[in-house]
Amino acid sequence: MNYLSTRAAASSLERKRFCEILLEGLAPDGGLYLPESYPQVSDATLSQWRQVYHQQGYAALAFEILSLYIDDIPAEDLRAICAKTYTAEVFGTGEIVPLRHVDEGLWIEALSNGPTLAFKDMAMQLLGNLFEYELARRGEELNILGATSGDTGSAAEYAMRGKKGVRVFMTSPHGRMSPFQQAQMFSLQDANIYNIAVDGVFDDCQDIVKAVSNDLEFKRKYKIGTVNSINWARLLAQVVYYFAGYIQATETNLQKVSFAVPSGNFGNVCAGHVARMMGLPIEKLVVATNENDVLDEFFRTGVYRVRGSADTFETSSPSMDISKASNFERFVFDLLGRDGTRVKALFGQALNTEGRFDLSADPLFVQAAARYGFVSGKSTHADRLATIRSTFEQHGFMIDTHTADALKVALEKRTPDTPMIVLETALPIKFAATIVEALGREPERPARFEGIEALPKRVQLMAADVAPIKALIARECGY
Repeated sequence: MNYLSTRAAASSLERKRFCEILLEGLAPDGGLYLPESYPQVSDATLSQWRQVYHQQGYAALAFEILSLYIDDIPAEDLRAICAKTYTAEVFGTGEIVPLRHVDEGLWIEALSNGPTLAFKDMAMQLLGNLFEYELARRGEELNILGATSGDTGSAAEYAMRGKKGVRVFMTSPHGRMSPFQQAQMFSLQDANIYNIAVDGVFDDCQDIVKAVSNDLEFKRKYKIGTVNSINWARLLAQVVYYFAGYIQATETNLQKVSFAVPSGNFGNVCAGHVARMMGLPIEKLVVATNENDVLDEFFRTGVYRVRGSADTFETSSPSMDISKASNFERFVFDLLGRDGTRVKALFGQALNTEGRFDLSADPLFVQAAARYGFVSGKSTHADRLATIRSTFEQHGFMIDTHTADALKVALEKRTPDTPMIVLETALPIKFAATIVEALGREPERPARFEGIEALPKRVQLMAADVAPIKALIARECGY
């Protein structure tokens, strides 16, 4: 399996293998990596995977799917990495991603049983093991530079802490995460973990990561890699739980399901797009945004319009307070017939000069909903409170704010004949203040996180400027 950049011209012959892009992150031309083509899953293969999942479990299913994309790691090594990653000890249940029944034809897929109580663990735990394996094989080191609006940071740091040959430099928007999210990250005292609170919003953090990645000389000298969802390996890991959710919700391959996904950076729902392109019988991919509704606006109008820091709202579903969806470029590449030259013009020029592009008149956009299954909707703070409240009153369990956004839009977009699976984002404890506002009571807190907010914090505040970040990396790396 070879990979190409979303900004590569059709005439370009440059292709890379999985382990090359694993450690690289962004392509040198600023694009994102995708496979040359999506492997097609036949009816017979999907039936076989049903048996694998039911008889051998999630790790075995992960191996089957990942091995279609990873052919430069020996099969037995990849199988061992999957088995090491997806265990009941790490994820709290042997099912790994069990479905919770909500209503007739409506399910929530539990993705938040990992070490940091968020769906990001599903991919980050695998990424940590892949990094350690490949770095040991090469005898190299890697300096990870990341940006987080909430859950990516803690998931990455918990996955990479203590890993040989890895340092993590994680940027986050100062004061814009929940106290629990901040405490999860900033309380870590591991020598290879560096927390950087940026005086700005998430998009400023993301811009810093991209600027460093686009400085090829610096990137090569300091061996910079990424764990954000711009890293294909992370997105690939997320594809697995779409198959697992589908298998649990259906009995035969003739049935279709829809997925509702809370969306900020477009990585989670992009994994669903990949699964659908592989042939998984997905009817709709429901994109649920909060007040930062850049993606909802695009799917409704064809206009992609990024917002500046001043126009990016601070909300009660903070992990989605994003106005530049990095992974969206991957979908647009497919939407436009894999025309890398056009994608480069849109994302490398139009966005930088005009802050927007308009595909509303393009026949390819007009066909997008039917061809790719995307529909969208928006949820506000009032909607979140109402959805959290009604879910608890009617079904007896709590959901977090982001899952509430997805559930609200899912209820609007569901149809009687197609099961709808809502992807859970995090456990409610990560957003306790809003849960108290909605329900008048505190959410459950796992015992291992008691008093975490009071622990000593290891974090440094920096301006929203790439120069001091580069200086920190250079100083700490010492080479």
